[in-house]
Amino acid sequence: MYINRIHLKQFRNYVNQIVDFTASKTIILGNNAQGKSNLLEAMQLLSTLRSPRVSRDRDLVKNGEPTAEITAICRRSLSEVELVMRLRREGRRSLGLNGVNLTRHLDFLGQVNAVCFSSLDLDLVRGSPESRRDWLDHVLIQLEPVYLSFLQQYNQVLRQRNALLKGIRQGKLSNDPTQMAAWDAQLVATGTRITRRRSRLVQRLTPIAQKWHSSISGGSELLNIVYSPKFQFQDADTIEAIHGAFLAQIQVKAIAEYHQGTSLVGPHRDEVNLTINQTPAKEYGSQGQQRTLVLALKLAELELIESITGEPPLLLLDDVLAELDLQRQNYLLNAIGDRVQTIITTTHLGAFDGGWLNSAQILQVENGSVKFQ
Repeated sequence: MYINRIHLKQFRNYVNQIVDFTASKTIILGNNAQGKSNLLEAMQLLSTLRSPRVSRDRDLVKNGEPTAEITAICRRSLSEVELVMRLRREGRRSLGLNGVNLTRHLDFLGQVNAVCFSSLDLDLVRGSPESRRDWLDHVLIQLEPVYLSFLQQYNQVLRQRNALLKGIRQGKLSNDPTQMAAWDAQLVATGTRITRRRSRLVQRLTPIAQKWHSSISGGSELLNIVYSPKFQFQDADTIEAIHGAFLAQIQVKAIAEYHQGTSLVGPHRDEVNLTINQTPAKEYGSQGQQRTLVLALKLAELELIESITGEPPLLLLDDVLAELDLQRQNYLLNAIGDRVQTIITTTHLGAFDGGWLNSAQILQVENGSVKFQ
């Protein structure tokens, strides 16, 4: 797929900016805090309806304005589509597709697929389990749009169950076994959907990431990825068996949950274990080796999305070249080629060879204004 144009109104630090993309490779040049990452953030919103940086729409609307709007013209293999997202400081967002207002988010998701790689993605290796769970969720939302609804349902159940546990711990609510059993059942039902899909995704990503990692590392390192939920199950297990294992682990943790006032079992607590040569990647080797792992994960993500959707997703590289040494920069840029629309933000052009600069569209961003060089 290919984005031909994006139009931002009152979004972040942009007032009214149209950007036309005229080449398969675009370099967005500018100093820090000028709006480079904001432009990529708008594309990620079109892809997953989620910002990688904030959770509230009001934080995406320009200061002093009631609404913001993102419009994009995208070309897919068989058609061209116009997407509109309206964000409100107060109230719910609205979505449009080809001039029609949509009532379901599912009809919007899947129109834009994107893989973003930024310096923050190093948290995939050395950060908290939440960063790895968020990465899987980002991929799943694009591959299976209904997954976003599953996440929302689970998070709503989790909030209400946690409120009950907190109230019991503080003595404000009575410990009613019947009420808790009802919430346990809902947590199991909604959480199983999340855990099973994440586990299957890891199984599909692992061999692709292993291939890329072996190639980048010269075959000297073996990468492995394992999804580790808080209860044991096999993908071949029946739903009833998985529910039973999930519920049994909740019962094991029941006393601890009452003491802590929070849910200790479920996909919000699951881990994604990354190992290199059977050693936890967080503890293994240099930052360079960790960067190799993250690069392999992102290339695997791109390859998997393309294999399932039939089209290469956008590749958004947010100041990431500065975090890679010359060897890994060259590997990434050579792996991209011309078949993937790639948008790269950078503070200087020194990381690019002459061939890349000659074939790329270069845009200059300064204080929320984009100019063509």
